[in-house]
Amino acid sequence: MKDERLVEMRIFKAVAETGGFTAAALMLNLQQPYVSRAVSALEKRLGVALLRRSTRSLQITEEGSEYLALCKRILDDIDTGEAQLARAGQHMTGSIRVTVATSFGMDQIVPLIPGFLERYPGLRVRLSLSDTLADVIGEGFDVAIRMGSLQDSNLVSRKLCHLQRVVTASPSYIARHGVPSVPADLVSHNCLMWEPPMDHLNHWPFVVNGERTSMLINGNFQTSSGVSSVYMCLAGVGITRMAEHMVLPSIRSNMLVPLLTDFQPKDETAIYALYPRDSSLHPRVRAFIDHVTERLRRPPWAA
Repeated sequence: MKDERLVEMRIFKAVAETGGFTAAALMLNLQQPYVSRAVSALEKRLGVALLRRSTRSLQITEEGSEYLALCKRILDDIDTGEAQLARAGQHMTGSIRVTVATSFGMDQIVPLIPGFLERYPGLRVRLSLSDTLADVIGEGFDVAIRMGSLQDSNLVSRKLCHLQRVVTASPSYIARHGVPSVPADLVSHNCLMWEPPMDHLNHWPFVVNGERTSMLINGNFQTSSGVSSVYMCLAGVGITRMAEHMVLPSIRSNMLVPLLTDFQPKDETAIYALYPRDSSLHPRVRAFIDHVTERLRRPPWAA
């Protein structure tokens, strides 16, 4: 509830200062309907009208002016306090152990680390790149960055960004074998598979006639590395289903062709930061997660 109130305060302050819902939405990088609903919910909770709306203008009421002044004081205090903590954080010391999948780590996390170390020169990042799932607690990791839903109840998850998996093939494969028009056609195609313990990804999810379903794929190449699967796909060996950050550059350069897009689940998965539930989150670990979250808010592969 407290977090929701702070969000409402920031939204109302932006609306009051910009003079409109659309301008506030642009400033906050939010959808305009969400901004409008947030202000309406705030007014309902407070029991007063903060804004006077008309078709051409938006005016702040007397109660709105009083509440705006309150918002400014509270938010200014928070911003000042966070800035002070950030300055103190620059003097943090110690190590952060991070585990992440090889391809995502190399493409998306490694490029973020120089900026983090520049911001916190007293910290040391120990990064483990592996396509096998590490035992976060047993192996002593502070944070794991993973795709998909949380499987371990001893971990806490924090969503970093949305991520789709894309079914693709090379033009040379399509020229030889044709295009699957529906998911069921995959049974007659060579699909690139995952080795255990990632073999659950050999069940490819789709939406057919409004219902979720999955296809257990089969093929003549099986790997524990997403990079090698993409390489084999580019070489025309078979069809792969891979995270979009790994295949979008090749799709944009026409080296790969997206398949079965009409059957793609829209809410498929996301990237999460995971950390142990039973220990308080150390400030240096929080700083690392915040740094990654801030930079993945707008995923670079979706630009």
